[in-house]
Amino acid sequence: MAKIQAIRGMNDILPEQTPVWQFVESTVRRVLAQYGYQEIRMPIVEQTDLFKRSIGEVTDIVEKEMYTFEDRNGDSLTLRPEGTAGCVRAAEEHGLLFNQTRRLWYTGPMFRHERPQKGRYRQFHQIGVECFGMTGPDIDAELLILTARLWKELGLAEHTRLEINSIGTSESRRVYRAGLVDYLSQFKSDLDADSQRRLESNPLRILDSKDPSTRKILENAPSLDDYLDDESREHFERLKALLDAAGVAYSVNPALVRGLDYYGKTVFEWITDSLGAQGTVCAGGRYDGLVEQLGGKPTFAVGFAMGLERLILLLETLELVPDYVNSNADIYVTAMGEVALAPALILAEKLRAALPERVIVSHCGGGSFKSQMKKADRSGARYAVILGENEIANGTAGLKPLRADEPQTEIAQDELAAALAAALAN
Repeated sequence: MAKIQAIRGMNDILPEQTPVWQFVESTVRRVLAQYGYQEIRMPIVEQTDLFKRSIGEVTDIVEKEMYTFEDRNGDSLTLRPEGTAGCVRAAEEHGLLFNQTRRLWYTGPMFRHERPQKGRYRQFHQIGVECFGMTGPDIDAELLILTARLWKELGLAEHTRLEINSIGTSESRRVYRAGLVDYLSQFKSDLDADSQRRLESNPLRILDSKDPSTRKILENAPSLDDYLDDESREHFERLKALLDAAGVAYSVNPALVRGLDYYGKTVFEWITDSLGAQGTVCAGGRYDGLVEQLGGKPTFAVGFAMGLERLILLLETLELVPDYVNSNADIYVTAMGEVALAPALILAEKLRAALPERVIVSHCGGGSFKSQMKKADRSGARYAVILGENEIANGTAGLKPLRADEPQTEIAQDELAAALAAALAN
């Protein structure tokens, strides 16, 4: 009988890999808490219409990438391809946006049926941040200052760069779109296949093309900046001034438009040059019209999302994962002989009570002293606690350093927690 394997593009995250995920997630969680952001958790399945109305029916996501199915009631449901639409739906449905501001964040799996490649999967994980009810560029700036702080915390500040742009209001984009289509139509046969298709459906996405011949044609294309309305232009200038004052470096990229229909005014991407073509690690922007578009009252909004797979790949590629992250244990408690089994379990419990921040693994399954010490070493623990018949009789425990060439010592059991706390602190 053939073995059942994981679906292509939907990967298992194994025990050896999860410590890095926990490190990144806990770092992001801590930084967001510093800024007063609250966690929200949404279902991974939503009505299909939610994404068609928010992302746009002529986007690649809706046209080609969504996992959509009919349930037993005949309703069309979709595994969420991104988190913003669901967050807006939940916030509006539960009255979180009425006459108030909100700073929200979420994390979890998203689903897109695209070609799997390194750092990009069909089930992938994002952390998203969404802010509601704030009109000025100060909240845009806060999000970028927040992410700059996160890169410092993760050791990535020197390996990421910020690109920003303003894409104006829907009206200014409509006028620009007409000018861009007029220009590109002259060169339609020279555009790459994706751009030829987008010329009719979503021409602004052509600005983001990586095709060399299309890039050459775009050099003389009309600039979106020339079509910006006064309000968007002022908003963008004030944002740049705030970033300058905060010391957050950036470059303006006129071709940056983002791929989702709901964006307007500010858009941004944090990019790395250390992962080849898969360079975007965090992206977002303003979407002031989306809440109203989904049936709510007009609400100012801005947010971003970062892909965890790509962020972890970047940390591992640059060898920036701290050594302690990959250690599964701090202390390994062994039991030599049947008589030591119960005392060793009790001693381990006392150590856990006294050292709640430390990982303490109890050896189970018996075995010789040599085999137990091999397992202690493989656990990654810095110290082994050894309990046998003699130690029980004397009220002591053996303490053996596993990561340094130092001798084993005998310590009274009631002094063991304090000795371990001091040793592990060094």
